[in-house]
Amino acid sequence: MVKWKAHIQAWIENIKARIKHSQIKASVNVNYELLNLYWDIGRDIVAKQKNAKWGEAFLATMSKDLRKTFPNMSGFSVQNLKSIRYWYKFYNSNENGLQPVSQMELVEKLVKSIPWGHNQRIMYKCKNIAEALFYAQKTMDNGWSRTVLEHQIDGGLYDRQGKAITNFQLKLPEPQSDLAEQTLKNPYNFDFLTLREKYDEKELEDALIKQITQFLLELGTGFSYLGRQVHLHVGESDFYMDLLFYHVSLH
Repeated sequence: MVKWKAHIQAWIENIKARIKHSQIKASVNVNYELLNLYWDIGRDIVAKQKNAKWGEAFLATMSKDLRKTFPNMSGFSVQNLKSIRYWYKFYNSNENGLQPVSQMELVEKLVKSIPWGHNQRIMYKCKNIAEALFYAQKTMDNGWSRTVLEHQIDGGLYDRQGKAITNFQLKLPEPQSDLAEQTLKNPYNFDFLTLREKYDEKELEDALIKQITQFLLELGTGFSYLGRQVHLHVGESDFYMDLLFYHVSLH
């Protein structure tokens, strides 16, 4: 019996590990798609300002328009659009040590595999691409949080042991690492997955019924929902019940 329980528990632990792995994989994929979008936006901004001679004012117009259309997304402030532009230019600038064309695809994959907050700290604190890629790779390898990453940059880890990254290693963060936790809870990723503004009425109704049904089932059988914020006058006092239920069997 004990052996059987141990076997079941081991199987459940395996399932839990697979769930965690899938969560991390999904969050990494969402993060990658978001940063792929940022990369494309940065490229387009750079191209427009170069070819059409647009000044800085259009960023405010762009920000206002995007935030009006996507009010729940926090990545379209003027400051963040400037950061997106800088991010693209940083990795495509000869001054920063432009990578060979054959490596640029790998460079993109590496920097798009870590959260936006990590990328911002790297690009603003590193002097060139070689240093930036060193810290991006170290972040992936060691599962660093933003705080640890910043500490390592400020402490000059690259100057002490850095060397050019030529063999990029792309892998999922370890489930228990700070990087995995911050990728899972990255607010930019949550904002990116906001639901569309206009819902199909039946979809919304089905979702509400599903949630209400689940809640009632958790209370147990026999409950009937009568209302919310129900007014009760007791003595000289007024009370409002958040939720009022009637138990059919107990009356």
